[in-house]
Amino acid sequence: MSEPSLFTKIIQGEIPSSMVAQGESWYAFLDINPQRPGHTLVVPKEQAQRIAELSSESRRDLMDGVVEVQRRLSIEFETTDFSINVNDGPLAGQEVPHVHFHIIPRTKSSTSHPLWNMSNKPSDPDFEALTSLSKKLQSY
Repeated sequence: MSEPSLFTKIIQGEIPSSMVAQGESWYAFLDINPQRPGHTLVVPKEQAQRIAELSSESRRDLMDGVVEVQRRLSIEFETTDFSINVNDGPLAGQEVPHVHFHIIPRTKSSTSHPLWNMSNKPSDPDFEALTSLSKKLQSY
C-alpha cells in the first residue's frame, strides 16, 4: 500500500478520533457508527491489509491492545463479555484496507442476533457522545 489508509491518517492525527487507548504499536478508538455504545476499533500502527502481512511484533501487540480495550470497556459497561470481529480482506467484508479488530461490549440488554450485522449502523455519528465516552475510557 503506497497511500496512507484512513486508519493511518487517524493514527497520525490527520483525521480526528475518539481515542480509547494506545500502545507503542497499536491504537484504539471508538467506531463513529457503533453497533452499540463502546464499539471500539483496535488497529496496528503498522499499515497492512491482512493479518498475515503484519510483522510478528505487530500481531502480538495487537492482541495486547484488544485485551487493554476489553479491560477499559469492562469497567465502563460492567461486563466481561465481548463480541470481537476481524474481517481479513475485502472479500471478508473489510471496508478499510487496514487490519482492525472490532470490540463490542455485551450485556444482557445488548445481546442481539445475528451476532454481527453491520447493516444496522446509524447514519449520523453522535460525536458529542463519542467524545464523552472517549474521555471516560482514557481515564481507566
